[in-house]
Amino acid sequence: MMMADSGSSEEVAVIGNTDITSTESENNIINTMVERGTALLKKMEINVAEAEKRTGKNTVNMQETYTVYLIETRPVEAVPEGGTPAAPDMLWRRYSEFELLRTYLLVTYPFIVIPPLPEKRAEFVWHKLSADNLDPDFVERRRVGLENFLLRVASHPLLSNDKIFFLFLTEEKGWRDAVLETGFQDKVDSRLKSLSAMFRVKNPDKRFTALKQYSDELNAVISQLLRVRAKVADRLYGVYKVHGNYGRVFSEWSAIEKEMGDGLQSAGHHMDTYAASIDDILEEEEHYADQLKEYLFYTDAVRSVCKKHELLQYELEMVAQDLAYKKQQREELATGTVRVFSLKGMTSKLFGQESQEQRESRLAALEQSIQEGEETVKEKNAECQEFVRTAWKDIERFKEQKDQDLREALISYAIMQISMCKKGIQVWSNAKECFNKM
Repeated sequence: MMMADSGSSEEVAVIGNTDITSTESENNIINTMVERGTALLKKMEINVAEAEKRTGKNTVNMQETYTVYLIETRPVEAVPEGGTPAAPDMLWRRYSEFELLRTYLLVTYPFIVIPPLPEKRAEFVWHKLSADNLDPDFVERRRVGLENFLLRVASHPLLSNDKIFFLFLTEEKGWRDAVLETGFQDKVDSRLKSLSAMFRVKNPDKRFTALKQYSDELNAVISQLLRVRAKVADRLYGVYKVHGNYGRVFSEWSAIEKEMGDGLQSAGHHMDTYAASIDDILEEEEHYADQLKEYLFYTDAVRSVCKKHELLQYELEMVAQDLAYKKQQREELATGTVRVFSLKGMTSKLFGQESQEQRESRLAALEQSIQEGEETVKEKNAECQEFVRTAWKDIERFKEQKDQDLREALISYAIMQISMCKKGIQVWSNAKECFNKM
């Protein structure tokens, strides 16, 4: 597995106390790799406080139901003892506006692994869970995911200083016009252009080739983990419902037994309580699954960086190839020899050689074109090197973040599973005591 490749090989994750409180469990649900030291988070608290379902007309004048999310921002300032904190600034955003913000960030910062948005529709869910994108539980998990997205961006040393991102948090009305005025949509690379670069680049950077493979393997591992987790959830649900059946049987049995009635009823009560807890447990599991899904979607962001590098490399190779062709033309023109079959060679044989003045004029034009080509190659080379430098720095930051987040999420998930098993043992221990007293 490639989920902790950049961490020390000597680190060992030790599971300690497995009896966690509900507050501790809730805290574990939120990813912890948020760099509070960034300038924005030193000045501002950011929350997605609630979600609200609304009905209105869309762009084609048809009625639709959608969800909006309340973003609250509050200045970080010392509150005197006994005082009250400043009221937060509030605005509502649709999911599509979050998508527009992320697209802008992808285009503007192609060398950064842009944090992903939570899923628009539920994937990798166990069969008892609703896949409806308006389901209250799903909307709540998406609210948590959108808040996490904003905190990820706000904690990034470069993205946190973006003016458009700040306007997204503070300006409800004029933000969309401001982001469109940046002209970022004109800079979006077409899919055809990206595919052409991917298949035609001659000298791909081995580091980015390895990074793309790393991303594919990470995606495969997390996808498999989520599929297994969904199957386990289905089986776990069945186990808990079997306990519910035990509870019903013991309760009904107690009604017809005089001496054993109290013991059977108590045992049935323990089974019913245990069975009723499954919904809350699986809902908590979904939050851990959402943490894994975030990194499943992160793999697309890593691939996006690789594609942009391929495009830059392809453009560099094209201008270098064009420069080499022009230098060959200059040499042929200066020496009067043609190395390969060309239309120019054929016309010279058919209509005779061009005059000395024409040749000198063409040589001068070629010299000018070669100088411009050399400058273009130099600029493209510098652009490519700068992209590699900045992208690799952010890749290392991402890997460190990923290792810490996934390690904590998986340990917390294991702790929750151990805690559930302890509760199951306790239920049967209590039932045994009830049976012994009969």
